[in-house]
Amino acid sequence: MNSKRLRQKIWLYALMIFITVLTVGPFLITLFMAVKSPGEGIYDSLIPKEPTLENFVTAFQKANFATYFLNTAIVTCLAIPLNLLFCSLAAYPLARMDFRGRSVVLALIISTMMVPFQLYMAPLFQLSGELGLRNTHVGLIVMQVSTAFGIFLMRQAYLRVPKDLEESAYLDGANKFKVWYMVVLPLVKPTLVTLAIFTFMGTWGDYLWPLLNSTESSKYTLSIGLAQLSQNFDGSNLKLISAASILTTIPTLLIFIWLQKYFISGATDGAVKG
Repeated sequence: MNSKRLRQKIWLYALMIFITVLTVGPFLITLFMAVKSPGEGIYDSLIPKEPTLENFVTAFQKANFATYFLNTAIVTCLAIPLNLLFCSLAAYPLARMDFRGRSVVLALIISTMMVPFQLYMAPLFQLSGELGLRNTHVGLIVMQVSTAFGIFLMRQAYLRVPKDLEESAYLDGANKFKVWYMVVLPLVKPTLVTLAIFTFMGTWGDYLWPLLNSTESSKYTLSIGLAQLSQNFDGSNLKLISAASILTTIPTLLIFIWLQKYFISGATDGAVKG
């Protein structure tokens, strides 16, 4: 290996290490702060001298994070399968069925991705009140049951499936629903997992809509609970806030690590020309 190529590799690895430190560094600092003992000063040292999980227990007991965690888990676990179902159903005719105005419908769906939520949150808030969905799990779930991004992602995945497989199923007597459910859907499993990950992250970390729709503390999600805890920040509860932040982040990390092989293969489906 010549010296020029060696220098290039050194610079490349140095850049990768720098990016890794910028990405992982804040999380590690928060983790170190969360496991510090109550008697240890927050600025004494970066590495805790006597690591403890007491701050996590306190966050669950005194900060009512057990209730927030349960509310978030209920909303997320119901939103994910509903989102996969409705996005998959909506995307299939846009990818496989010829009907008048299909391109217009697709363009309208995609155009909604450019509209910020703040623009229509007031009508949604009023509608939620008229339907009696405020301070309910249903009111939070309904916002995640279908997304323009999910429909577009699934449509692009369907375009990758050879039409010959569907035609063979039709010749065997299968109807459109069976072709979708038994032939096409199993072939786009990586994209389904990718959409599930995006839905999980969007629902688990959602803040604005739960803040608007939930006025009772018993219906708060983790993001609202963490914000409430941070608002009462006086310098002495930084370790408690750090512990609560870790509790909020860990499920997302675990889900991504568990399903990352599907995420990597499914995330490229959107690059297919439609």
